[in-house]
Amino acid sequence: MSKTSNAVKDRWNSQNYDDIRIRVPKGQKQTIQRAAEEAGETINKYTAKALLMRMGLEQWPEVEEQQ
Repeated sequence: MSKTSNAVKDRWNSQNYDDIRIRVPKGQKQTIQRAAEEAGETINKYTAKALLMRMGLEQWPEVEEQQ
């Protein structure tokens, strides 16, 4: 993939997503990966759904545009 294509993707991602880094005990990433695979999801989708469930939501609320 070209550098230009990656730059475009990176720019789009930075405009449309926030990054959250979580830390888990050593070796537990594999546990989460297996659970996500069993659910037919990526780790990102799996953890995002877990966050929504914990907040009592089914989908992310609408966010007003930042100025």
